[in-house]
Amino acid sequence: MPTQKNLENGWALLQLLLVASFSQAEVPVCRLRGDPDNPELSKDGDIMLGGIFSFHNKWKDKQDIYMQIPLPLQCTSLNFRGFQFAQAMLFAIEEINNSTDLLPGISLGYKIYDVCASIARGVRVTLALANGNEVVSAPSEAPCARPAQVQAIIGGTFSSPCMAISTVIGPFHIPLISHYATCACLSDKTKYPSFLRTIPSDYHQSSALAQLVKYFGWTWVGAIRTNDDYGNNGMATFTETAQQLGICLEYSVSVFRTDPPDKIQKIVDIIKASTSKVIVTFLSPTDLYVIVHELSNHNLTGHQWVGTEGWIFDFQTAAMDSHHILDGAIGLSIPKAHVSGMREFMLDVKPFYSSSNDLFIEFWETLFSCKFKQSKSSAENERECTGHEDVTQILQQIKQIHFKTKEGDEVYFNENGDPAAKYEIINWQPSEHGIVEFVTVGLYDASLPADKQLNLQNKSLFWNQNSQQVPLSVCSEKCPPGTRKVLQKGKPVCCYDCLRCAEGEMSNITDSITCVRCHPEFWSNERRDACVKKEAEFLSYEEIMGALLTAASLFGTCMTSVVAFIFFRYRQTPVVRANNSELSFLLLFSLSLCFLCSLTFIGRPSEWSCMLRHTAFGITFVLCISCVLGKTIVVLMAFRATLPGSNVMKWFGPAQQKLSVVGFTLIQVIICILWLTISPPFPFKNFKESKDKIILECALGSAIGFWAVLGYIGLLAMLCFFLAFLARKLPDNFNEAKFITFSMLIFCAVWITFIPAYVSSPGKFSVAVEIFAILASSFGLLICIFIPKCYIILLKPEKNTKRNMMGKGAPKSF
Repeated sequence: MPTQKNLENGWALLQLLLVASFSQAEVPVCRLRGDPDNPELSKDGDIMLGGIFSFHNKWKDKQDIYMQIPLPLQCTSLNFRGFQFAQAMLFAIEEINNSTDLLPGISLGYKIYDVCASIARGVRVTLALANGNEVVSAPSEAPCARPAQVQAIIGGTFSSPCMAISTVIGPFHIPLISHYATCACLSDKTKYPSFLRTIPSDYHQSSALAQLVKYFGWTWVGAIRTNDDYGNNGMATFTETAQQLGICLEYSVSVFRTDPPDKIQKIVDIIKASTSKVIVTFLSPTDLYVIVHELSNHNLTGHQWVGTEGWIFDFQTAAMDSHHILDGAIGLSIPKAHVSGMREFMLDVKPFYSSSNDLFIEFWETLFSCKFKQSKSSAENERECTGHEDVTQILQQIKQIHFKTKEGDEVYFNENGDPAAKYEIINWQPSEHGIVEFVTVGLYDASLPADKQLNLQNKSLFWNQNSQQVPLSVCSEKCPPGTRKVLQKGKPVCCYDCLRCAEGEMSNITDSITCVRCHPEFWSNERRDACVKKEAEFLSYEEIMGALLTAASLFGTCMTSVVAFIFFRYRQTPVVRANNSELSFLLLFSLSLCFLCSLTFIGRPSEWSCMLRHTAFGITFVLCISCVLGKTIVVLMAFRATLPGSNVMKWFGPAQQKLSVVGFTLIQVIICILWLTISPPFPFKNFKESKDKIILECALGSAIGFWAVLGYIGLLAMLCFFLAFLARKLPDNFNEAKFITFSMLIFCAVWITFIPAYVSSPGKFSVAVEIFAILASSFGLLICIFIPKCYIILLKPEKNTKRNMMGKGAPKSF
């Protein structure tokens, strides 16, 4: 065993030495790995341009077992649009070569490849364009290093291949100018320094799509994207912008043309189960066809499709939609440009034979269903251009171009290598012959202010199933004014319930997220969509209660005036003279003021009325009670004066009676002055007492002042009641004390019950309670003290004699 192992090691060493010796003997050259990639179309020129287009959309799947060299990619599914793009490049080259003004004496050549929308093939043919197709390259001063074979590459239909291609040729500063790669990611010059394009970035298209969806009020949409950089990046930008505009995605799915049938079926099931009626797409035509074909099998119509420039203006897509799934679609398209002579050039395409024109024959036979029997001519040898340009300089010159075409279109690249972002809004509308027409219904210009970027023309739009009514696609109906949105738990923000605003709150816009509380002086109406000014509530003269109290006040004043007139008319009679006529007239005057002061409590409170009502009430009632107190003291003194040896009346004569009234009243005046000076009553709007009304009332200012005024009145009333009670058993001819006792009993009872009633009564009713207490106590004094005298004066004149007044009667108790 050791011997056999040594033999194996020796044989391996010998092989290594043989390989090394032969390697040193070879001349150092650059050899191409694998078979060369030949262009589909080519032409020699002084300056060579590369072309990369997708003449096919798919390729056959193959499993490499790594037991043999992998076979070349087999492309399938012809793409006529890719063929048109290539023809546009050829037209431009022919225009330049045939012009005496553009590049005189220099001809442009081209090498055009078909990459079949494959990233791997795109990178492979890019390396072929950069390095050339020679199998063996002669050594140069720098081994395996030489200028690029092409000065620029035109094309790259899809974003993902362009990203891979730009990554490869970016370090070599070879310009790649794409006509259809729209991914916003390609604007990053740190990753793709040599990439430029003549189509706007999807960043603007995504924003325009979101604004378009918002314009029609669609807040609940589905989303389908191609599972590549174009679809994923475009849909990500759309989703971000849509969320800012209040648009929600019910679902977002990806698809690729090579996906297995079960995945396509899952996407169809999601669409079928969805409640949204709008589908926003970032799809290539081929990927769209996969979805539409499956939807046709399920006869799933009724959705509004929103498309990108990838397919919205594609005639082939419209032609394959035999079940009218996409009818009424709306989306964005690159603005149409008229190029003189291009239509004629396209229509004049004829098949010709060379070693690299098999593709043209395939297109021609597919388009016209015919066969060509002619033999193919030999291919022309390519010649190498000896005068290579500095590609770095070419790239900088291309970035700085800014010109107008013969048709007036402006051409330039911004700092990101992008053109100006302008789109036409296209609507698929059926024609009389059943063919879909692409009608331009608006424009989008990203260079304008945000509120003017989207401009829809005054044209009729057709929607899915040929309806002219804008379809509705929302998760929840709009919340009307008077309600607010409440999100449904676990669902997107577009799914919500509408709750009615609470009392005192309102919302006057649709889909309000909050209800605004009304100003304290306002209250929400029944619909909760507006705040109306609260009704000011106060005790007014117009309402029934105010009118009745006013009538009672005036009646009391008139009644007092009548009594005063009677007393004045019969002032010489014994009844009037025996009861201290001066105090009686002063008491009647104060009672008139008491009745009238109740009127100050009725009406809208003002600064003066608030100060007047409480002070007038306090002073007039003290004046009234002081007079009653004086009359009570006179009765007691008069009884004492009738006793033998008593001279008490000389200490309480008319002058002393007047001074006592003035003194008692002056104390109340001082209390009121202090109250008004320190913290007077003031008008106050009470918002707490009632929800839908403003209670206009008089705030007390200083509560101590109010209760001091009321307390002083109560103190005098209790003193008067006590003295009158002491005189209750005097003889009948001196029985005025009995009537005073009754009046004070009523007075005290009224004001004792007033306090709890006043505190508990709401709003204007508290004022009414206070007025009632004033009137009740005033009527009590008037009736108890003066009505019996008026009865004697008017109805019993025979008793109104001095003899009767001097008579003695038995005392009575009660």
